[in-house]
Amino acid sequence: MITTSAPGDLRVSTLHMTSGPPAVGLAREFVRRTLRHWQLVDVLDSAELVVSELATNAVKSTGGDSGQHVVGVQLRLVEARLYVEVWDSGEGSAVVAPEQSLDAEGGRGLFLVAALCERWDSYRPTAGGKVVWGRLPVA
Repeated sequence: MITTSAPGDLRVSTLHMTSGPPAVGLAREFVRRTLRHWQLVDVLDSAELVVSELATNAVKSTGGDSGQHVVGVQLRLVEARLYVEVWDSGEGSAVVAPEQSLDAEGGRGLFLVAALCERWDSYRPTAGGKVVWGRLPVA
């Protein structure tokens, strides 16, 4: 389900989907379409990479391909900042892996998010699960 609203200087678009390997590609496509519609192509590549890393972590956190969990993606444009937010029902925490070796095949997701975003963090909403978000500046 996709919902979009745009009151005043705030734009919000949300996607809810079943957790599993296709969710990451769907999240990237959602970002591409939404940011093109909002005419924010200058931040599209960074936002697509951020959502890809966050959605991958969300799918892993919820058990991968069981098809019984939901992952949510939300884009919020507030003034000159784009917030890329991913929700999942997993219990894990969002932390940057302390050691990054050159031959590591994983563990770089939040490292990339931290490098691309001016700020990122996570929180636990009262409804459960966790939200991991990154904030990108918009020209």
